[in-house]
Amino acid sequence: MDTKIGALDACPHSSTDLCAVPSNGAVSTIQSSTPSTIVTPSDATLGRHLARRLVQIGVTDIFSVPGDFNLTLLDHLIAEPGLTNVGCCNELNAGYAADGYARSRGVGACVVTFTVGGLSVLNAIAGAYSENLPLICIVGGPNSNDYGTNRILHHTIGLPDFSQELRCFQTVTCYQAVVNNLEDAHELIDTAISTSLKESKPVYISISCNLAGVPHPTFSREPVPFSLSPRLSNQMGLEAAVEAAVGFLDKAVKPVTAQDVSTMIRNGQRTIIFLINNGGYTIEVEIHDGPYNVIKNWNYTGLVDAIHNGEGKCWTTKVRCEEELIEAIETATGDKKDNLCFIEVIVHKDDTSKELLEWGSRVSAANSRPPNPQ
Repeated sequence: MDTKIGALDACPHSSTDLCAVPSNGAVSTIQSSTPSTIVTPSDATLGRHLARRLVQIGVTDIFSVPGDFNLTLLDHLIAEPGLTNVGCCNELNAGYAADGYARSRGVGACVVTFTVGGLSVLNAIAGAYSENLPLICIVGGPNSNDYGTNRILHHTIGLPDFSQELRCFQTVTCYQAVVNNLEDAHELIDTAISTSLKESKPVYISISCNLAGVPHPTFSREPVPFSLSPRLSNQMGLEAAVEAAVGFLDKAVKPVTAQDVSTMIRNGQRTIIFLINNGGYTIEVEIHDGPYNVIKNWNYTGLVDAIHNGEGKCWTTKVRCEEELIEAIETATGDKKDNLCFIEVIVHKDDTSKELLEWGSRVSAANSRPPNPQ
């Protein structure tokens, strides 16, 4: 099933949804960003066009880190009524948040600044690429007048060539759009978004910092000449997968915890985080031991308390035995259930599983193989 973004003939004019009827008669909808498809001149900017496209494909939250090349772009993205900005503590966290969002909602988006931000988010984008996740990575790029001038810009690696970031993203995205003029911006943006959904892979969109607030006739033109193929979730399959995941986590001996705690607190998430503190890199110890595997131990609960700083709902505790852990879990699921709960579990540095010991031995043997005779 193909759905045209913003197509006026896909559904009645009175509807606020964009829809298409597949062959089986079921109706699939993509939520429109505004009560009508009419775009006023003040809204026909590049930034608002991109914002509308994100909302139309189901993105209601973007994960961002501000930088001087994307500030105006962020202004226009958050001006879109259907789009909420979630400010993250660093670009890698923003990328992983968008990754999780894409797994839950079908497509995610993050917004970072040129090179210093783009290279930081790259690992998360590469992970999304390997996991076949549609993720829109938006970068606030250099001023359009700087292209071809051989200028050396800040936040770059110090070369008068702006393609370093692009070359990195070419290996972990299925489409790259460098928007440095208004004439083809509409086409590049819509093609990038369409390709991400079609291929179920991340895409890269770089937008010159001086273009985000500029209007252009193509940004109010409907219908759009690009089609999307929304992936419709199998509700029964999705529920079964969630149940299986919950069951897996319930049985897990050592479940894995979260990042960007301050963002969680600020957004009122009622998460329970378990931090297993064994004072070092036990996995690496089992492969090859050395002094570099011992870390400077922090007061992690104190760190979270400092992040909390009395704003929002947060509860922390430190436990050293099974009885204390049981009590902490009861508190986190009872009296403190409306809080973000952070439980630091102190364990012995050699407390590990038989499977990890065996795995470490195998990896050590594989890594220490001598070179083949020449």
